[in-house]
Amino acid sequence: MKPRPCGCKGCRTCLVCETKYGATEFKPTITLDKTRGYVYCPFCCKAWSGWDIDSYKQHPNHRGECLTFPGVYIQLDFISEDEENELMKCIDEVPWDVSQSGRRKQNFGPKTNFKKKRIVSGNFDGFPQFSRYLQDRFETIELLKGYKVIEQCSLEYNPSTGASIDPHIDDCWIWGERIVTVNCLSDTALTMTAYNGDMSKYNLLSAEEYPPLVQPNGDLDLEFKSNKNVLESCEPIINRDAIVRIPLIRRSLTVLYGESRYLWEHCVLREDITSRRVCIAYREFTPPYMPNGCHNVIGNEIRNKAKQFWDHRSKYKHQITD
Repeated sequence: MKPRPCGCKGCRTCLVCETKYGATEFKPTITLDKTRGYVYCPFCCKAWSGWDIDSYKQHPNHRGECLTFPGVYIQLDFISEDEENELMKCIDEVPWDVSQSGRRKQNFGPKTNFKKKRIVSGNFDGFPQFSRYLQDRFETIELLKGYKVIEQCSLEYNPSTGASIDPHIDDCWIWGERIVTVNCLSDTALTMTAYNGDMSKYNLLSAEEYPPLVQPNGDLDLEFKSNKNVLESCEPIINRDAIVRIPLIRRSLTVLYGESRYLWEHCVLREDITSRRVCIAYREFTPPYMPNGCHNVIGNEIRNKAKQFWDHRSKYKHQITD
């Protein structure tokens, strides 16, 4: 099925195409057993039985069962309220593109073909200057040492369009181990479910071709000395029947790595978008595209372009209205 005017295609739907174009029949139903839910607490780094994402606010007086859910880092108040206001003002001065499932997006990065495993720099020329301080601030976080951004994507979720994102694992051929998100305007949740499907999906098998950057204890191995590949290093250690809900808290930064990044699908449910939410997602390369990797030539070309920052008002001056 071709893309519809709202941006959806195939089985992806939003409220617009469901009501105007009769696309409801294409929408797959995601059935989750909420009795198996656990909510991750950013304070004690444990997941406690429940479903309501606000239940983390009960800390330290949690009730019920808890489990350890590895591979999650949350820094609250990564940006201030004033920084958020200015950031959103600038983001909204950049043209938005329609995307699937009721989202809008602004994407800055190389051109990739995940099926053919091909990447070219294309029209990529770096990132908007107004967001540079976010990347600079990554260096203040031990887990993000050496993080070289090669893609930055703003994603808008709005309840008026029924915005959501289906369960998925970020591509493992090109996007590296640390998946970074800065959350703005409202709270929501990342719902995690264990993946037990075809290992060729999401290019998961590519993760057997390179060693882990983040060790199971959270330490970094920037020289890649491990004798294990990524999938071997993050063998599951918890109950995979659980559904883990990670609060994406306003103005916070979230990093997924290790087991949560490679062995669990993540999604944003429509019911968890109650007001406008904008997230800024960041990606780094996998080791083969880093300086000493076998694909370092194209990797270096793209990394050099990623060092550039430009003024969005000059670039989009014909599209910005006062």
